[in-house]
Amino acid sequence: MKINKTGWIIIAALAIVGIVAVAYFMSNGNKNDSQFQTEPLSRGNLTASVGATGTVRAQQSAVLAWQTSGIVEKVNVRIGDEVKKDQVLANLIQASMTQSVIMAEVDLINAENDLDTLMNSTVGLSQAQLELATAKQAVDDAQDKVDSINYQRASDNLILQTKANIDLAVKEIALAEDNYKRFAKRPDGDVDKAAAMLRLTTARQNYDTLVSNYNWYTGKPTELDIETYNADLALSKAKLADAQREVDRLIGGIPESDIAAINARIAAARSTINMGKVIAPFNGIVTQVDSIPGDMVTPNQLAIRVDDLGKLLIDLQISEVDINNLEIGQAVSVSFDALQGKPYTGIVNKISQYGSSTGTGVNFEVTVELTEVDETIKPGMTAAVNITVREIENALFIQNRSVRNLEGKKVVYVLRDGVAEPVEIRLGSTADNLSEVLGGDIKEGDLIILNPPSPEMNGPFGG
Repeated sequence: MKINKTGWIIIAALAIVGIVAVAYFMSNGNKNDSQFQTEPLSRGNLTASVGATGTVRAQQSAVLAWQTSGIVEKVNVRIGDEVKKDQVLANLIQASMTQSVIMAEVDLINAENDLDTLMNSTVGLSQAQLELATAKQAVDDAQDKVDSINYQRASDNLILQTKANIDLAVKEIALAEDNYKRFAKRPDGDVDKAAAMLRLTTARQNYDTLVSNYNWYTGKPTELDIETYNADLALSKAKLADAQREVDRLIGGIPESDIAAINARIAAARSTINMGKVIAPFNGIVTQVDSIPGDMVTPNQLAIRVDDLGKLLIDLQISEVDINNLEIGQAVSVSFDALQGKPYTGIVNKISQYGSSTGTGVNFEVTVELTEVDETIKPGMTAAVNITVREIENALFIQNRSVRNLEGKKVVYVLRDGVAEPVEIRLGSTADNLSEVLGGDIKEGDLIILNPPSPEMNGPFGG
């Protein structure tokens, strides 16, 4: 059969259309596969963590200031020096300090001497025993007077004897007067006149004493006397009780209250003396020195700073969303902007139980303790912290970028026979770019589409 020119043109056109059609259908059939980025669903390990940034600080920091005015005499440390607790780091010239600080030296000496006397001397006990004996005698005497209120003050024989002695005393006075008259006109200084005067004076005094005794023996106490006797007895008994307690106190050993009182005086004196010194409150490193010898300083003026760099802490602000995932002792990884490429570790040391509102949410303060410390880490450095909250092993994981929200549910797209099928899943812990798969119609080895279609597409791309 002979084909003319027009026929060849038609055949050629049909051939071209056929080739284009074949190319179109081949490309359309492979189009779905070529534009998907897939990854088989696989098992692995996941470390879930909570991240935050904070500032390094020492566990203990002390900014030591001068407590009194004066002139600096010595500064015994430099920045970087290690110091021990109670070490004197600097001091003032004694003569430049206030009088109260200087006089504290005298108070300290006196208090220490008093303590030594209290601990070693027996004078106090001896004095107390003497006062006890005196108090007992005073009670006996007072009791005798009270007893005399209801009883006869003297026996009948003593009263009769005293009456007879009074009669004799009257006769003696008369004889003495007659004798004195014999020498009365003699000049003063005469021996006989002086002897006569002495005899007369003695006779009169003896008479007065006998009459007084007789009156007391035969008389009765007045109401005032009775009140006085009873009051005197009560007072004597009270003094006796005090004296007995003091003896018992001293015999039982040195009273703790006395020792405590003197020790308080010693402590007060030393505290005043130490106002002229800068003393380390704990073991640490000197991180700042602001005084030099010769400086005139005033109270509360900064002198020296000491930090305990043996334990460094980082304070973090953790959102209320994550706070319940944290526990004391959880492992921590730490990195520093100033120490690039050098990782450090730590643990959660403290978790606040009270949240603070920030305006955008509620944060809780969490403190991390560095377990690796070297001289390159310094207080004030910024630290990036990741707290490991959970370790998951041998679980199914997918990349977070493959997850979509479809009609309020979380789905992933699985490539099955060249078609992207949405599958609802349930996710667990998330870390970085991975999430744990807890449930769903997928299994290990399924091809998960990493660049899934938009949620409204419910079939193969280009379908």
